[in-house]
Amino acid sequence: MKYSYFPGCSLQVMASEYNTSARAVMRELDVELKELEDWNCCGATNVEAVSYLLSIALPARNLALAEAKGYELVATCSSCFLNLFRVKEHIRRDPTLQQKLDIILGAMKLHYAGTVRVRHLLDVLVNDIGLEKIAKRMRRKLTGLRVVPYYGCQIVRPYAEFDGPDLPVTMDRLIIALGAEVVPYLLKTKCCGGALTTTRKEIGLKLIGDLLLPAVGTDCVITVCPLCQLNLDAFQSQAAAKLKVSFNIPILYFTQLIGLAFGLGEEDLQLAHNIVSVDRLLTKLKASRSPAFQGADLAASP
Repeated sequence: MKYSYFPGCSLQVMASEYNTSARAVMRELDVELKELEDWNCCGATNVEAVSYLLSIALPARNLALAEAKGYELVATCSSCFLNLFRVKEHIRRDPTLQQKLDIILGAMKLHYAGTVRVRHLLDVLVNDIGLEKIAKRMRRKLTGLRVVPYYGCQIVRPYAEFDGPDLPVTMDRLIIALGAEVVPYLLKTKCCGGALTTTRKEIGLKLIGDLLLPAVGTDCVITVCPLCQLNLDAFQSQAAAKLKVSFNIPILYFTQLIGLAFGLGEEDLQLAHNIVSVDRLLTKLKASRSPAFQGADLAASP
């Protein structure tokens, strides 16, 4: 099984642990992520304010490169996934956009035909590889861990394809397959504030605090988005101070949680990069003394 892989800018620097753990998990599952050669920034969330056409042309160039390779294109960052995914939809709504892209991409001897399928890594893991195969690869069952699934506002909205737009369950099913407990969480797709922590910090901290309060007393929050992870991790103490409460909630990428179940080490998971310490979680996991096992029976039902 092979996919073209678009890591995006965030995973090169601030979210390197996401990149490393994603590659490690897929390697353990015998799936090849072939990094797209000469990829460019997808435009993140700010380019559209400068130029709508540029916000479409940037991801379209990556899509054209992926089409030439012939494999589905997998993204890990939620913003990257959304920007790549939306190009086809925008062309469908405005056919003149295709003509403009033909001119722009043609200058680089590229063409985007709309044939490449854009996937998020979570979708690929659960729906292509499957929970049964993931469970078979496990070396420890995450028994006793209470995990909050936080999807953020971009991977299932507005172009929901592999899950529901309001109360998605894909990550929930994965948590169950890993042997952990899913904590009921009605804020799964509520926005973390995005870049508001740098522009309107008071509002950003309020949104972060709203997300963390229901997670108090759990073992960790897992997410699929670098910006969500950064906000909930790096600004956790400031949000707590604003609310006059105490937070100590590890914020993991879902690939790091899978890696723990696979028995991967620090070189692959880079848990030391997390700002809120994961020591308490690891101590609890070690205390559970989960034995080596055959994990086929852990495959969760929908």
